[in-house]
Amino acid sequence: MKTKMKKFVCMALAAVMAMACLAGCGSSAPASEGGSEAASSETIKIGWLGPLTGGVAQYGEAVKSGVDLYVEQLNAAGGINGKQVELVAYDEEGDATKAVTGYNSLMDDGVVAVVGSVTTAPTVAVVAEAFADNTPMITASATAIDVTYNADQDMVYTNMFRSCFIDSFQGVTMARFAKEVVGAATAAVLYDNGDTYSTGVYEYFVNQCAELGIEVVATESYASGSVDFSGQLTNIAAANPDVLFLPVYYNDVALIASQAADAGITATMLGVDGWSSVLDSVSDPALVEGAYYCSGYSVEDTRELVVNFLADYAAKYDGKVSNMFGAQGYDAAWILCNAIAVAEESGAAYGSAEYKQAVIDAMAATDSEFVTGHVSFDDHNDPQKTAAIIQITDGAESFWGNF
Repeated sequence: MKTKMKKFVCMALAAVMAMACLAGCGSSAPASEGGSEAASSETIKIGWLGPLTGGVAQYGEAVKSGVDLYVEQLNAAGGINGKQVELVAYDEEGDATKAVTGYNSLMDDGVVAVVGSVTTAPTVAVVAEAFADNTPMITASATAIDVTYNADQDMVYTNMFRSCFIDSFQGVTMARFAKEVVGAATAAVLYDNGDTYSTGVYEYFVNQCAELGIEVVATESYASGSVDFSGQLTNIAAANPDVLFLPVYYNDVALIASQAADAGITATMLGVDGWSSVLDSVSDPALVEGAYYCSGYSVEDTRELVVNFLADYAAKYDGKVSNMFGAQGYDAAWILCNAIAVAEESGAAYGSAEYKQAVIDAMAATDSEFVTGHVSFDDHNDPQKTAAIIQITDGAESFWGNF
């Protein structure tokens, strides 16, 4: 981005934070402010796309809870340019085809930008449509490289951003963690071969293991929706690895962990951000005792932004504690609304091509602190940030530290 644009965005962010301080209430969310009279809409419509029903609804609900909290706080503090933000949600049920239908429905509803989708396959399905429309988008949780980059055409989807780190980062990070912290010399992997997220992380993990000198002694996979992993786990047990890497979602981890114990596997289990909420799903926390997984944030982070966010979240949701997906949803909405504030200041007509491009340019220039850490974007619109490592000890999750 040009220096002029970066300075402009920084000024807008400063105004945003100043408005938040005036708003009071102890909220960690800044209100976005703009002074343009060019926009004619009385409200600013933002779309939300994700699963609220179906097998991955827990992720969608968590992301949306964070988005809802941010929008509520933003509106209470005056909105953007004195306008209230209207969030239009569409439940795509975790299905790629329905996600495309949902995106088109949101466009018909007149949204100027979209937060979504939540899991990788539906997000990838929507990206090409949104790119053709140059619709500003940000996902809180879709981590595959092809969410923002088309490798076949060597093309960045310049309209698409994310507040989460990517699959390659997780695979590389957990291989390094296995070597440098666990001291692993051997590893086994069990992954979902029908899931883009799982296969992507798996590939980066094994490639990094090769570079680090970790021998991958067993590589096993299964079809999406499987519930019996006994054959794969028997093979892994025979290989006796130091670590067992499971780049899969929490519901599969719950089943795998139980069957791994039955197979006599004693390897240290390592996971990824899809493990978030795993203790809500396992039949016995002891099944994942001593495991580590890579996360977008930790509730034990003592930064003021995190402390305030957790207090605000608990106040809105009856004392509940936000998981990583809620925090990343909050940040995604925050990043997007900051950018919309810049577009409002630009003088472009609300919803015009120039307005949308101003939102995209402002998101690309992001360089600020958020709940899940300091975020700036690289040339693929992927955030540059560290990972929080979560360790499961004594039946509870604890913050091991940043890695």
